[in-house]
Amino acid sequence: MPALDQAEGAVGLRLPRPRPWGSVAGAGALDWLRRALLPFALLVGVWWALKLILRLDSTILPSPLETASATAPLLERGILVDYVTHSLERIALASLLGVAIGVPVGLVLGSNRWLSIAFQPYLTFFQALSGIAWLPMALIWFGFTETAIQAVILYTVFFPVAFNTMAGVRTVPGQLANAVRVLGASRARLIRDVWLPGAMPGIVVGMRLGIAYGWRALIAGEIVVGTGGIGYMLFQARSFHLTSRIILGMILIGLLWTFIDLGFLRPLERATVERWGMVQR
Repeated sequence: MPALDQAEGAVGLRLPRPRPWGSVAGAGALDWLRRALLPFALLVGVWWALKLILRLDSTILPSPLETASATAPLLERGILVDYVTHSLERIALASLLGVAIGVPVGLVLGSNRWLSIAFQPYLTFFQALSGIAWLPMALIWFGFTETAIQAVILYTVFFPVAFNTMAGVRTVPGQLANAVRVLGASRARLIRDVWLPGAMPGIVVGMRLGIAYGWRALIAGEIVVGTGGIGYMLFQARSFHLTSRIILGMILIGLLWTFIDLGFLRPLERATVERWGMVQR
């Protein structure tokens, strides 16, 4: 560092020394972990304080320690892993189907002005109608089966994805599409090179909304249908007044969704808006 030392002496300042990349990355990871855990640590503290101050019975509100203790037997017998696996498999399958169907439908509707005007009221209506509201009808049509749960989740994911894809296509400047047409591009090329990239931020927003709503519909479906999953665990625990297991299920629901959103959906959204110039790195 001779040159750096000479520069410091010349200007009479103490310049900051560059830190190794490993230390920078480690500090960033620790900072992120601290910020992520602090709100939950505060929540656990409030939970424990309420338990002690109000002197609540464990059947009303178990302590954090009692809730943690309820996890051990479920893990030992592999039941908790099965519940979590069932729920994740269901939301993954229905979400993939919802996106695979919703994106093409949104592209077709958005690429035609008259179709988008005609179908927008229907998409708005059914997007506002919760998938949970369709659960009684799904039970009549499909019975207390896996198909009923998947149908409700698929419905819940499809409409936000289709609506936001259509809206994303409508935001693409018409001059771009006209320029590609003048160059002799086919409609398929127009969709691939203009409308799909232009609608990508809207598609990702639709995915985040649809999968978030689908996660809620999944838990409701598992509670009612009773064929495994975290929702089924909650309902079974209610039957035996196992409040610690109910609280455990509620925590799992929140943590798993946080993992899905922070680990997959939010990075995908960030990468998309950066890729298409909506924000700067």
